[in-house]
Amino acid sequence: MSSSTSPTSSKETAVYTHGHHESVLRSHRWRTAANSAAYLIGELKPHMQVLDIGCGPGTISADLAALVPDGHVTAVDAAPDIVEQARAHAAEAGRTNMSFGVADVHALDYPDETFCVVHAHQVLQHVGDPVQALREMRRVTKPGGIVAARDADYGAFTWFPEVPVLDEWLDLYHRVARTSGGEPDAGRRLRSWAKQAGFTDITSTAATWCYATDDERTWWSELWAERTVASSYARLAVEGGHATEAELAAIARGWREWARADDAWFMVPHGEILCRV
Repeated sequence: MSSSTSPTSSKETAVYTHGHHESVLRSHRWRTAANSAAYLIGELKPHMQVLDIGCGPGTISADLAALVPDGHVTAVDAAPDIVEQARAHAAEAGRTNMSFGVADVHALDYPDETFCVVHAHQVLQHVGDPVQALREMRRVTKPGGIVAARDADYGAFTWFPEVPVLDEWLDLYHRVARTSGGEPDAGRRLRSWAKQAGFTDITSTAATWCYATDDERTWWSELWAERTVASSYARLAVEGGHATEAELAAIARGWREWARADDAWFMVPHGEILCRV
């Protein structure tokens, strides 16, 4: 694609901490526009052209496409194999107003002022330069359009009972994610990053995921127990000298111990921004 203003030569420097192990994708496939982009839904109009960055397996992207039936959703991700999963999900869902591509958010290969909405869910916490990412998102957004981003804030995660090994898990995750070049406490920083990127009209909100029923606790704990011993996160933890395999196994057992408590509860808070261009 040609661009009226050439995108920056900046490229991704961070490593995606989670990778794409099945335990990771299981959580990604659970996400919908309703449970992960509710702050954006009211802004969407049927005709809009939407860019969904970091689309993963495409469940949110397909929902957004349903909300802009006369428009179009372009779903992109840095991982080609995952883009193909998003393409397959869209086909299964019968979404015909979608296209797909591989992209680096630091240097988007689209012309200036292409999209009405540019959206990124759980992306900015994993990139090397979130301010540059937001600048690029702004560049490809039409005047009057919206840049929307939502990210979890690991430092604000809260749970009960207070299983001590989960404190160890959180400390470990912070160290691994930051060594990989990301910022796990991104939610609280979104407004600041947006201001640094040049936005002046910013609406900041917050929302949570909460896991408390038997099924929710089992699902959440099992995906983290698996992720702790079998995903890219586990490999990065061991190879980086942050933890041994035995320590990771103990953390996985801690996740399952937490889930067995019938009064267990876990809250995942997110920061959200709607930036008007």
